[in-house]
Amino acid sequence: MIIKQVSLETVCGITSTFPANLLPEAAFAGRSNVGKSSLINAIMNRKSLARTSAQPGKTQTVNFYRVNDDCYLVDLPGYGYARANEEIKAQWGKMIERYLYASKQLREVFLLVDIRHNPSAADREMYRWILHYGYRPVVIATKLDKIKRSQVQKQVKIIRDGLEAEKGTKVIPFSALSKQGLEEIYELLEAMLSNEPAGLTAADLDGGQEDVGIRSEIL
Repeated sequence: MIIKQVSLETVCGITSTFPANLLPEAAFAGRSNVGKSSLINAIMNRKSLARTSAQPGKTQTVNFYRVNDDCYLVDLPGYGYARANEEIKAQWGKMIERYLYASKQLREVFLLVDIRHNPSAADREMYRWILHYGYRPVVIATKLDKIKRSQVQKQVKIIRDGLEAEKGTKVIPFSALSKQGLEEIYELLEAMLSNEPAGLTAADLDGGQEDVGIRSEIL
């Protein structure tokens, strides 16, 4: 995948109406400080278009990055930020839920989990919520450069087991420093642009959509 042009096109806050985009969308979810912005910058081949910070909780909006006039990369608010008050957590959760439910162009969802640790309760809950809204998430195991090569497969298994991941769930170890795993992510995005099925859509869910909310405590 050759990146020629990227731009931050739309930023949506809690009360914003999401854009009615016509291009396919790939969304990125994960805990605060898991490396979401670093991954998105790596995909876009930019150093700092997606703002990175050592301070958790920086991404408090839904950000739409237009890539090559072919697709959008959608950066969702980080969850699990303990210092945010309960009202703000609930608002972020509703915003993520609203996007997953409302997007007509969402084709792929990436869930980022720190490869060094067991998935948290919030990670497990988010994985289940993504499934609930009809998508089979690709798990990106970030911060690969922080562990030894001999530990990788063990940690990948811990993530699979910790998420209670469905059989066949793809887990891609990724390093923002070495860019290991980036080519696999590009392949998935190219498949998305080729209209190859990446997962279920909301219409595939038995019984239709149920109006439910992401519990604020997981955020």
